[in-house]
Amino acid sequence: MLPFSRITIIGLGLIGSSLAHAIRQAMPTVRVTGHDADPQVREIARALDLCDDITDTAGASVTDADLVILCVPVRAMGAAAAEIADDLPADAIVSDVGSCKADVLAQLTAALPGRVIIPAHPVAGTENSGPRAGFATLFKGRWCIVTPPADADPAAVERVAELWRRVGANVELMDPAHHDLVLAVTSHLPHLIAYTIVGTASDMENVTQSEVIKYSAGGFRDFTRIAASDPTMWRDVFLANKDAVLEMLQRFSEDLSVLQRAIRWNDGDALFNLFTRTRDIRRSIIEQGQDDPAPDFGRTH
Repeated sequence: MLPFSRITIIGLGLIGSSLAHAIRQAMPTVRVTGHDADPQVREIARALDLCDDITDTAGASVTDADLVILCVPVRAMGAAAAEIADDLPADAIVSDVGSCKADVLAQLTAALPGRVIIPAHPVAGTENSGPRAGFATLFKGRWCIVTPPADADPAAVERVAELWRRVGANVELMDPAHHDLVLAVTSHLPHLIAYTIVGTASDMENVTQSEVIKYSAGGFRDFTRIAASDPTMWRDVFLANKDAVLEMLQRFSEDLSVLQRAIRWNDGDALFNLFTRTRDIRRSIIEQGQDDPAPDFGRTH
């Protein structure tokens, strides 16, 4: 049995459009309705035949839904939920795809009191954005972390989890606050570092922008890929998850000071031991199927 028969996706960017593609491919009998606050995005979604129906208002998109998934920036979750509150069916489940969970759960609970809310975070994405960027296999083999409130109905949690399994994701349940700490170090801090390094390079007065672009080695090139991610989304992530991000940033700063001292004092053993340990983590990521072991990160030339 399918976990849901009528799904509404609000927000048709990379994740929302990919989810629409994936649901229609994996569960073709499920009716998918979409909405986006941007009229141009709605027109592109219609041209792409992204959903069975694209509505011009958020309220109209949820009137017969049994699951509503909010795919909007994390600081916009509360406003998006409030917009559908009057039209949301009493038995509908509300979920989301944001990469911060404690803040999002608080927003949704305040906007939709008494409703069934089961947040989730598919740990997948690319540096591209918009409805044309979506593709059906984005979630295959990736993790989706479901972060229900403590008093959530187990049956509702399982229905949301099953949806993500159907589109190819591996599902893990996690406490919202713990999720935010984990993602602060595995996702949010790396993005912050990437934005900073690319910004530093662009600000150097004795190195021209053309030289930065022309002579980009693999490491810097990969930082630019991360730093090309959606600015609105990442601004909201850092502000919504600021406590966990600041904690991880402080720990990183302390570790960076240790590394700086090792270089200053020619402590080759300390550098070698760190680099050996971090290489083992890279190997573990590849062994678990979370990246491509091919040379040059699997790029084709």
